[in-house]
Amino acid sequence: MPIRWSALRVSEAMDIVEGYVNQAAEPLGQARIVAEEASKIPNLPQYVDERLGRIIGEIDRAIGGTRLDPDGRIKAGVRAVRDALPKKALEEKRARPTLF
Repeated sequence: MPIRWSALRVSEAMDIVEGYVNQAAEPLGQARIVAEEASKIPNLPQYVDERLGRIIGEIDRAIGGTRLDPDGRIKAGVRAVRDALPKKALEEKRARPTLF
C-alpha cells in the first residue's frame, strides 16, 4: 500500500532544517566560548558558576561538539527523521522526473 504523504518533501525539509542548524552552530559555539571565559572570572560565586555550566551544557546538547555527543540533539533528531523515512518510496520519488 503506497504512502499518502511525500517522503521526499520531508527529506527536503530536513535538508533545510539542517542548513539552519549549521548556521546557528557557529554563533552558539561563540556563546559557549564566552560562557566558558565568564566561568574563569576570579572569585565567581559557585551559584553563578553552576548556572554558567548549565548554559555550556545546553549549548553542547543542542549543537554537539563534545566527545560524548559530537553531533548534538538537534542533528540527531534530523537523522532520526531521515532514518524513519521509507527508503523505497524516497528512492522512487527521486527517480521520477518532475515537470516543474
